Amino acid sequence: MEKKNENNELYHKIYQGNRITLEEALDLFSWDIIDLGKAADMRRKSAYPKEKVGFIIDRIVNFTNICEAACAFCAFHARANLIQSYELTMNDILRKVEELIAAGGTQVMLQGGLHPDYTLDKYIDMVKTIKNRFPKIYLHSFSPSEIVHISRKSSLSIDNVVKTLKEAGLNSVPGASDLLVDKIRAKVSPKKITVDEWRKVIYSLSRNEMKSSATMTYGMGETDEEKIKHLKVIRDVQDDTGILQAFIPWSFSPSGTRMENILPATGIDYLKMVAIGRIFLDNITYIQAGWLTEGLKLAQIALTMGANDMGGVLMEEVVVKATGIKTSTNHKELIEIIKNAGKIPVQRDSQYQMIRNFG
Repeated sequence: MEKKNENNELYHKIYQGNRITLEEALDLFSWDIIDLGKAADMRRKSAYPKEKVGFIIDRIVNFTNICEAACAFCAFHARANLIQSYELTMNDILRKVEELIAAGGTQVMLQGGLHPDYTLDKYIDMVKTIKNRFPKIYLHSFSPSEIVHISRKSSLSIDNVVKTLKEAGLNSVPGASDLLVDKIRAKVSPKKITVDEWRKVIYSLSRNEMKSSATMTYGMGETDEEKIKHLKVIRDVQDDTGILQAFIPWSFSPSGTRMENILPATGIDYLKMVAIGRIFLDNITYIQAGWLTEGLKLAQIALTMGANDMGGVLMEEVVVKATGIKTSTNHKELIEIIKNAGKIPVQRDSQYQMIRNFG
């Protein structure tokens, strides 16, 4: 049963702008959804008083689906007789980047599986070739898992890998986090990186003066306590580094994966994660509304419950589509959705600076 909160000590602590504990964050799951949303929106105003909501025109280029990790929650990686393997050529990749630029896009996200034959040289070649052809494009690419994979395959330190990729032209690395709880990771992605390895990559990015972000994939059988444990890892790392520009939560879609027996998370679950994320993560400015996984209408509601960014228009996306989710959009539709939420839509760059105001 959800609680009325006006006389609650935690309610006043939140409205006074104070940091909350793990135990207090756990209590928020029982709050009335309207009260929770109002508290989160108040915290959003403290972190970001503007009523602007940004979006970026970008493209994800999934250059291969051959992956050693073979995570149980993934419907994208190549599996014998189920999903055909592929590897894009460099010309394929350059054509996709050219199409993005022609559409007014500014950011490319190179992402792929943990290919058993790819070493640092392969990634350097991708980055350098793109930057030589399109020097102004922003490469927000790869992931902590890919960085560790490169480190292992090339017998190099994580710092060496990050430094070399930056020198090649890599601008920043998405902090793809899945769920930062080793107990869950051992069940759903035992061949992928540990929580400690994720931290090591973020700290290395910080030492190399590169920005990142943090995601959250929930609804994989974890408890509410484990959800908050994930947020605590993010908050602690951000306290130490300050390089996490955004938090992006999304629900796990079991369709097409080896976890189809799991009941999908609900829209209310999503809105609660956005709101609790906003209240708990008092050191992160931007929280993205996950239209790709949650749908445009739910993302619009999230803008009133702590979210203040719509992420990318995403000219191309195949990982989520592999689960059967077919949500797509364009910048005109996002502008209308943001306006109808009572916000001011702005096109932004990768560093959250405004390119164009549509207010």
